[in-house]
Amino acid sequence: MSTEIEKSSCCDKTSCCGGVHETSRSVEASLALKEVVQAKYGQAAKRASAGEKSGCGCGTACCGDGHDSRDPITSDLYADSEKSTLPDGAVRASLGCGNPTALADLRPGEIVLDLGSGGGIDVLLSARRVGPTGKAYGLDMTDEMLELARKNQAEAGITNVEFLRGEIESIPLPDATVDVIISNCVINLSGDKDRVIAEAFRVLKPGGRFAVSDVVVHGAVPVEIRKSVELWVGCVAGAMEDSEYVDKLRRAGFEQISLETTRTYDVRDAKEFLAAEGINAEAIAPQVDGKFTSAFVRARKPSF
Repeated sequence: MSTEIEKSSCCDKTSCCGGVHETSRSVEASLALKEVVQAKYGQAAKRASAGEKSGCGCGTACCGDGHDSRDPITSDLYADSEKSTLPDGAVRASLGCGNPTALADLRPGEIVLDLGSGGGIDVLLSARRVGPTGKAYGLDMTDEMLELARKNQAEAGITNVEFLRGEIESIPLPDATVDVIISNCVINLSGDKDRVIAEAFRVLKPGGRFAVSDVVVHGAVPVEIRKSVELWVGCVAGAMEDSEYVDKLRRAGFEQISLETTRTYDVRDAKEFLAAEGINAEAIAPQVDGKFTSAFVRARKPSF
């Protein structure tokens, strides 16, 4: 059920209450995170290009290939009718935890930007939804993913698409050029989420919509458990608490902010991975029950 959030208090962390950019992470740590993410998703693209599953190797349930029915994160996100219209390479490279194109209410003629577009599945689906009078951009920093995405685009025969190389913290588009920002569980991977959200606000037209799927944490979780579960959910994750997400969107200037839970993760699904980390999943389950979720995050840039 979707719940519009009218207000939320800022947390007491510097990452939540800092200035325009997060202060809890050093520049060096952000660069190191970027390198790890880039390497893992580059490997995933190569696997998908070779016709293999694109799991990133972080754990048995982490970053699956989008169609493993045993994977509670990536399975059953797209309808068969959607997947059947796309190249196998786009489906194999799907590493998200949601289906933002199905929830973003895209309209013919709109311009859409996918942050962290990977193999292009959401860009290609968006392009079909906005039609020939609209356009879908995909932005990714990983050369292997961009190569795969362009190959998938050519195979699909979709022309109203453009894939851009760049980082979601510095979007290579002019101000006020996009109607809708989508993203599929990528913002949690950024080391500077404030800047990502500020950039999204910048490139959106007045009245434009922010409509992303992302990993969200509800309430406090012990640090050591949080880190391990985040690794399971997203390989290299930095999932925000729901109130922190709202605070960042509001400080950037967004309004009409809401979070809708689309999938709840049970850590008992991650038994094998957590056991390798020396954690008893059954023992910690009561502490994290219902707290790790995929959520659809909506917000709007004011029209004035």
